[in-house]
Amino acid sequence: MAIVRSVVDAPAPIGALTLGVTPAGLALVAFGRRPEAVERAGRRLGVPVVDGEGGAAAQQLAEYLAGERRRFDVPLDWSLTSGSQRTVLQTLRDTVPYGATVTYGELADRSGLGTAYTAARGVGSIMGSNPIPVVVPCHRVLGSDSLGGFGGGLAVKEWLLALEGVLTPALDFG
Repeated sequence: MAIVRSVVDAPAPIGALTLGVTPAGLALVAFGRRPEAVERAGRRLGVPVVDGEGGAAAQQLAEYLAGERRRFDVPLDWSLTSGSQRTVLQTLRDTVPYGATVTYGELADRSGLGTAYTAARGVGSIMGSNPIPVVVPCHRVLGSDSLGGFGGGLAVKEWLLALEGVLTPALDFG
């Protein structure tokens, strides 16, 4: 077994996505050209890293970013997640479709963590450690009174939400 490293070119403000795909499925999406992220994942999984094609995962991400796909159906390899992190991320993937959003507190409640402030903060931390962003759509998780944070940067979160019709696209004069 190995993890295959590939890059998907993406529109600005994203630029590129680095993928890590195992025989079980897509295990990693990192913002930018980040070969070291796949190297770390390979060490964590105890498998070598090889360069190659991202296959269906790369194709579906390219289609999504072009506005041609609303749902991912590639297999996911959850081996870089565990415990409540995996539960919350799977709940997000299963209950928040394209064009919808949820607050950190609502996702905590849906995931069985409760609705307390600490549970919502825990979900925020889990979103920040999501190894498969975009496909497991942490960009759809918002603060109760703000967009909240995002590992790819706020401009990327806004772009993804505009792509899905949640936000009005910003004017581009450049």
